[in-house]
Amino acid sequence: MTPPVRRRTVHSGGLPLAVFEQGDPGAPTVLLVHGYPDTHAVWDDVAADLARDHHVVRYDVRGAGESGVPATRDGYRLEQLADDLFAVADAVSPDRPVHVVAHDWGSIQSWEAVTTPGAEGRLASYTTMSGPCLDHIGYWLRHRMRRPTPRHLGQLLHQGLHSWYITAFHLPYLAPAVWRLGLARAWPRMLRRLEHVTPRPDHPQPGLRRDAVRGIELYRANFRPVLGSPRERPTVVPVQLITLTRDRYVGTHLSEGLERWVPDLTRRTLRAGHWSALLEKGSTVAGMVREFTTKIEAGNSEPAGRDGRLVVITGGGSGIGRATALAFAEDGARVVVCDLDLAAAERTAELASLIGPQAHAYRVDVADGAAVDAFAQTVAAEHGVPDVVVNNAGIGHSGTFLQTTEKEWQRVLDVNLWGVIHGCRAFGALMTDRDEGGHIVNIASAAAYLPSKALTAYATSKAAVFMLSDCLRAELAGHGIGVSTICPGIVNTNITRTSTFSATTTAQQAAKQARAAKLYARRGFPPEKVATAILHAVRTNKPIVPVTPEAKTARFLSRLSPALLRLAARLNVT
Repeated sequence: MTPPVRRRTVHSGGLPLAVFEQGDPGAPTVLLVHGYPDTHAVWDDVAADLARDHHVVRYDVRGAGESGVPATRDGYRLEQLADDLFAVADAVSPDRPVHVVAHDWGSIQSWEAVTTPGAEGRLASYTTMSGPCLDHIGYWLRHRMRRPTPRHLGQLLHQGLHSWYITAFHLPYLAPAVWRLGLARAWPRMLRRLEHVTPRPDHPQPGLRRDAVRGIELYRANFRPVLGSPRERPTVVPVQLITLTRDRYVGTHLSEGLERWVPDLTRRTLRAGHWSALLEKGSTVAGMVREFTTKIEAGNSEPAGRDGRLVVITGGGSGIGRATALAFAEDGARVVVCDLDLAAAERTAELASLIGPQAHAYRVDVADGAAVDAFAQTVAAEHGVPDVVVNNAGIGHSGTFLQTTEKEWQRVLDVNLWGVIHGCRAFGALMTDRDEGGHIVNIASAAAYLPSKALTAYATSKAAVFMLSDCLRAELAGHGIGVSTICPGIVNTNITRTSTFSATTTAQQAAKQARAAKLYARRGFPPEKVATAILHAVRTNKPIVPVTPEAKTARFLSRLSPALLRLAARLNVT
């Protein structure tokens, strides 16, 4: 049952502000600030969800909905809007700081409040969507104009094309006339066509035409004065930035360098458009806000680091898994590792915690589907749904087809193939349900495309992972989840010390393990370079990544002359 809405009036700067409350006033207060050309009603879905365990407050900003209208353009200046926010916060939660959540112009004006000196005493946290701080953007623009690299020029051009309406809003008579003569009437159809927003009786609001015309003054009162002379606006308030990947108006690159102003910054992404985030995915937004406010209320206000993502790595006790965990930790990610050897996984977590956020370790047999499912649920419950999953756990095996026993086949496929399948299925389901995108990394091998009669089972398992990854990449693309296949070659890890060999005695197997370990050590290619390739693959969403020179050469030959590789496969190379 949706908690009832209570209305009150708060006065600020001589204007009445219509304020709407839901939920228990004794619970943490979340203050929702709407954008242009909306009213508080745009938050209906988010508010109903959060009101189950928060005191939710919304208000119509000055000039919109049921609130008062400034007499002059100066009444729409950011300073006045920030004063309104503080006035509402003081009225609804006088003894406890509030958590601010804002969208579009609500976000722009909330930045003004959040970056006000002393704001940390009145604002517990800030979640922002689709509305950057105008002062920060002023510095963003200056930096790119002073360093006109191709990338910077491309960003300026991209944002300029997507911000055409700002110029239009500054033209005399044009924008008000467009709203009055038909845009207000067509607005529901535009939202449905451009953002797939289902029409609803309370949105757009009945007074849209009037609110939209008045709200144009927000642009005219602030853009040129602030962007022309940007101010230094840092803040110590914890900030959660939710980037909407399908936003047609606010580019993702606008938040580059935000850490300069916000040391305690958490970055999240949501696959949604500018308005569909609130009107179609309100429960998802509410979930993000709830996670953030819960962390702040628990006293965990540590900066999320440069990355802030949650990364899960299987087989993280040593080798490539450990190197990858440390690389992500150094990049600021929260790391969870699992391994069959719990002590080794705990050592990895200990090392990762020394260079990044607190890491965690678990014992998991990836060959056991039920165990992996349970592990995924534990991670989701205790740490959240991961942003990146690295299916790294694997074993080595050498032997021809006729030498390899059914039991050996089963062991290799259980770990190398089924372990990847279990990880993709368990975490992929969580990631698609969350609908915030993400990335899955599957560790294959150069053996996936380099046939060898001496590596039949191993090469088959890795080739299956190779194809699985390509199929999964196609399936998950619509959910914003990338899939990368990493193909290391000869890398100096302990897989050689644990590899098994068909048709050998115990003594012969130990001798072959020692020879293989010596060969890999002499090759000297460190797992840290594979970890670097993995991070790059995640950043660039690269589908296939051969790592070592021999892996790259084999990949090239597999496409140029597969017949040559088939001849080479006859050699007895372990």
